[in-house]
Amino acid sequence: MRALAWLRGWADGLLADRGAVAWMVVVAFIYGGATFVRSQASDWGPDHMMILANDITQGRVDLSSLTTINDIVTIDGRHYQAMSLLPTVPYLAFVPFEFLWPFSRWIVSAVIGILAAWLALPVARRYGPGGTATYWLAALGAFGTMLFTLAIEGDFYYLAHLESVLLVFVALIEWHDRRRPWVLGLLVGLAALARPTLLLMALPLGLLLLAEARDRVRTAAEFALPIAGAVLVTAAWDYVRFGSVLETGYGIAWITPPLEALRSQGLFSIVHVPTNLALFVGGGFGIRDAFPWLVPSSEGQSILLTTPALLVAVNAGFRGRLNQMLWGAAILTAIPVFLYYGGGGGATYGYRYAMDFIPFLFALVAIALKERFGNLEKTLIGLSVAFVCYGYVWLIYK
Repeated sequence: MRALAWLRGWADGLLADRGAVAWMVVVAFIYGGATFVRSQASDWGPDHMMILANDITQGRVDLSSLTTINDIVTIDGRHYQAMSLLPTVPYLAFVPFEFLWPFSRWIVSAVIGILAAWLALPVARRYGPGGTATYWLAALGAFGTMLFTLAIEGDFYYLAHLESVLLVFVALIEWHDRRRPWVLGLLVGLAALARPTLLLMALPLGLLLLAEARDRVRTAAEFALPIAGAVLVTAAWDYVRFGSVLETGYGIAWITPPLEALRSQGLFSIVHVPTNLALFVGGGFGIRDAFPWLVPSSEGQSILLTTPALLVAVNAGFRGRLNQMLWGAAILTAIPVFLYYGGGGGATYGYRYAMDFIPFLFALVAIALKERFGNLEKTLIGLSVAFVCYGYVWLIYK
């Protein structure tokens, strides 16, 4: 009854918030329409996550059939997808409805993407200066980051990023509002089940929670237990598939020869850092003589080109516990991204793996706008939206 009363109160409050309702309608319309158009320019059929979800309900964790061979681990004639667990979970809802299997990847990605984009507004309201800046910030979060281009692709690899952004946005809202340790721990754990790198954000969040806690033992236990549970789930998932709690599958999966050469230098290695940083800062575009003329590099693009508004985060500074926590989370989650052999995420518009730490930078941009929100900031946000929208055009017309 208490939950029902809360839900009724939340719904009444939302309906009274015309700005939020309008935002939700706009986001759903644009994301849904863009996904539909993108789906028409692509092949249809169940992907590995839909196949795996059905196989799980049949009591098996290997794939009964393959749609690609990339990132597939073959052990004793059985094929396993080297992937974290959470991207499979939404597909389980489609298992009883076989006629929806060919559409499931588009539906799942669009829905998770829309939910994450909706949350850009409440995050902007909590961390930003208010007023018109709120909707500039919301537009940046929903349409000026790779969240938009990843959501419309119907790709289970990208789904992991969509889920992690959604969960980190919820965590940022929870941090601002009630800051319950067990809720934050649960959100960190779930985010790590999508993108294991996000387990590292537990350190700055946990340290600040303890610094502010009256009962540090209880706070630590409430925060740590859900995270430990997520680690155990991941360990069990890896053990069932690969026979070891320390084997994720990415180090032994089949990949293309160029990537194999990079991986042979180390799955995570300082050797990859210079190339990854160069791509992150300087990756760009080529030119062709046909529409849409600009050709994004197949390796990825500089974050300064696709989302230049993130530069505003620097103006937030490092003073204050909140800023230090956000910078700590961004930096810690960025470390494995730049150590990884896979660059920005193969054949992806933008630097896909940066989505692990972009939500923290987004909150810092919102904080920075409290000090200054002028033409420069508006221009950078506008450019970010323009470049991301160009990414959509490229995905359709390439």
